[in-house]
Amino acid sequence: MNAVMGPETGATDPIPFGRDAFAARLARYAARVDAELEAILTVPDVPERRLHEAMRYSASSGGKRIRPVLFLAVGDMLGGGSSLMLPFACALELIHAYSLIHDDLPAMDNDDFRRGRPTSHKVFGEAMAILAGDALLNRSYELMLKSVLEAGTESAADLARCVRAMRCLADAAGACGMVGGQVIDMESEGCQADRNLLERMHRLKTGALIRAAVASPAILCGAGPEEEAALALYADHLGLAFQIRDDLLDVQGTEAELGKPIGSDARNGKTTYVTLLGGDGARMALSDARRAALEALSGFGGRASFLREMAVFVADRTF
Repeated sequence: MNAVMGPETGATDPIPFGRDAFAARLARYAARVDAELEAILTVPDVPERRLHEAMRYSASSGGKRIRPVLFLAVGDMLGGGSSLMLPFACALELIHAYSLIHDDLPAMDNDDFRRGRPTSHKVFGEAMAILAGDALLNRSYELMLKSVLEAGTESAADLARCVRAMRCLADAAGACGMVGGQVIDMESEGCQADRNLLERMHRLKTGALIRAAVASPAILCGAGPEEEAALALYADHLGLAFQIRDDLLDVQGTEAELGKPIGSDARNGKTTYVTLLGGDGARMALSDARRAALEALSGFGGRASFLREMAVFVADRTF
């Protein structure tokens, strides 16, 4: 049981670290992100007001906030009290929010509900939903650039780290990351993908942003190569565990728990870890991914207590 120290609290957390302390700290991180997003996504009284309403609706619809929480937690673990941490974490969540808008569109997964609410295109129409997604993606880069300029970066090394961190997020969101994974997902519908293709799809579609949520703050904090490599390995296995758990929940969960219809993978003819490996095989793969994620953190000692609990939370979640 380890106390937690870092910029997130400003002092040693008096609660011994465990499941309850993890939940409390997770809630604090999520609240910080929610408050910042609310301040970022204002709705001005302008002719294009409806666009801003759609952006705010989709980015403020709750959710687990796992990606920005990971970002902040890694920054705290590595002593990163930089003013860049929160805006970069929120930029990552804006990228995620845009991807969900587009993922739900009729041309993609054609989902009517997300997190227990009508999806963006059901509320604002398909055209406005597409534009809101485009605007959220661009807002993320605007936010990072603005925060770097306002931070008044003093050295060439600091500026280089900022650029590297932004590049990390951009790569994760693009054709070599999330978008590329979505293409594999679409083109695999109705086909039986093998395990190698399935893992590549999810390491890009789901895992790339989770990896960026861990790698980007490590870059900003000036982590060494060994720390960066260990955290990248942790994130790879965490992203895999996240996706396998999603696949299991799609057949075992309930609409009330998930906030969206279940069974969509089967309806869309998608290969999942459950269809490929069966329920028992998928659960075994999930256990392996969680164990590998935990092992990747061995060199960080007690500093990584929150990240370890996150791996358990991701693998055991019911929503």
